[in-house]
Amino acid sequence: MVLPEPPLKGACLCGSVQVTVTASPLLTLACHCRDCQKLCASAYSLTTMVPSDAFSCTGELIKGGLGSSGRTHYFCRSCLNFVFSQIDGAGQRINLRTSVLNEAASLEPFVELMTDEKMPWASVPAIHSFTRYPESLEELQALMDAYAER
Repeated sequence: MVLPEPPLKGACLCGSVQVTVTASPLLTLACHCRDCQKLCASAYSLTTMVPSDAFSCTGELIKGGLGSSGRTHYFCRSCLNFVFSQIDGAGQRINLRTSVLNEAASLEPFVELMTDEKMPWASVPAIHSFTRYPESLEELQALMDAYAER
């Protein structure tokens, strides 16, 4: 699959929140954890990890998913669409919900996480699979490097 060229653009369901990404994604993934299942009302969440300095967002946001420790989730104030997350200690990256991007269909998950909480009928075309999260920043960087080489 051919990856889209930046800038990537998108919006929430009602269009009040607009996002732009001016660099290539660092990684795409599907997370099967119970938090993501509940936040996205789905079997998994789709994330496009992007450099924070290449991400811009306009519109009114509110924090949600307040029960998720170590993560801050942002939603459109108007339609309550889940837009992106920030992970504590990972300020250089934004976890953007892939579905808000106009190019979402071209960003299939490269990695799937938390497969020990996966719905037994859920399937994604990820090349790499983890029962939990990658164990180190070096392992995460190796995944980002492999994704960049595609």
